[in-house]
Amino acid sequence: MKKVRVLVVDDSFVIRNILQQSLDSDPEIEVVATACDAFEARDLIIKLRPDVMTLDIEMPRMNGLDFLKKLMPQYPMPVIVVSSLDDRVFDALEAGAVDFIHKPGGLTRTQLVEHMKIELNEKVKAADKVKVVGRKHREPTAVITDGITGRPDKEVIAIGASTGGTEAIYDIISKFNTDIPGVVIVQHMPEGFTEMFAERLDNQCQVSVKEAKTGDRVKQGQVLIAPGSKQMRLTKEHSGFHVECKTEAAVGGHCPSVNVLFESVAKVAGEKAVGVILTGMGSDGATGLMEMHRRGAVTIGQDEVSSIVYGMPKVAHDIGACTYQVGLSQMASKIYSVLNNKK
Repeated sequence: MKKVRVLVVDDSFVIRNILQQSLDSDPEIEVVATACDAFEARDLIIKLRPDVMTLDIEMPRMNGLDFLKKLMPQYPMPVIVVSSLDDRVFDALEAGAVDFIHKPGGLTRTQLVEHMKIELNEKVKAADKVKVVGRKHREPTAVITDGITGRPDKEVIAIGASTGGTEAIYDIISKFNTDIPGVVIVQHMPEGFTEMFAERLDNQCQVSVKEAKTGDRVKQGQVLIAPGSKQMRLTKEHSGFHVECKTEAAVGGHCPSVNVLFESVAKVAGEKAVGVILTGMGSDGATGLMEMHRRGAVTIGQDEVSSIVYGMPKVAHDIGACTYQVGLSQMASKIYSVLNNKK
């Protein structure tokens, strides 16, 4: 069995050891080396050619973000960012990192090792399957100007994503005009990061974006991001659709869970909804999207070519949950076509 060969880069000796201990616990992973800064990491990459690198952001001499920007054009490789609560992880994802993992404070060494075993090992193995060569960096986004003609019969757009989803979500909603019906999104992300992600998108897009809270109305021109560590559901009241966000157990290992959101949308919105499943490892969202499909919603899956990890959309496609399957660059225009009944 071929093991995933990993280079661990972190300026903290303690964290390097914790990461190595976590990764070494998996028989499918081999830590080939560790590095304390970007310069040592560069030499080890040239010498060892690891399959995946974990990368700290805050490091002496050259921070992880600057290193990533210099690295990717010359030595494109899957990178998992390991970070405390820091919005620069989104800059790292924009620069080409595959995913990130939260390095929480206040945990004992044993607790941190267990946390990393659960989160990091699976993300490293998923990253090994990512085709980094040929990944495009962001280009200026043109907002869809044609807009919606008439009164659409769809009132809610529900989107679910995981690995690679932050950039995919940006690509879609940055093209939305303020005439778009209310959007609800689950992106697998820890608590704290979802608020920063929403604020970042709000500054970059024409539509309004916020981290959701219980009672928020789903309304035209607004995007609601499910808060980390809470399950978000769509509810129906006489005044329209709202969201409910509760601290609950993980479902399928996820909190927030795409399936939880999609199943609630299927139940209360039915044919008035559009469901979109994007890049991500695993299968979260597939059965929920299938339920939306059965209840009359139009459902769209991201295609394999444009997915960073073709896991969630593949499962949805394979079980027949997708009305359409399109590339990421066409997703926003496809949603508008559906809203304009030009399916």
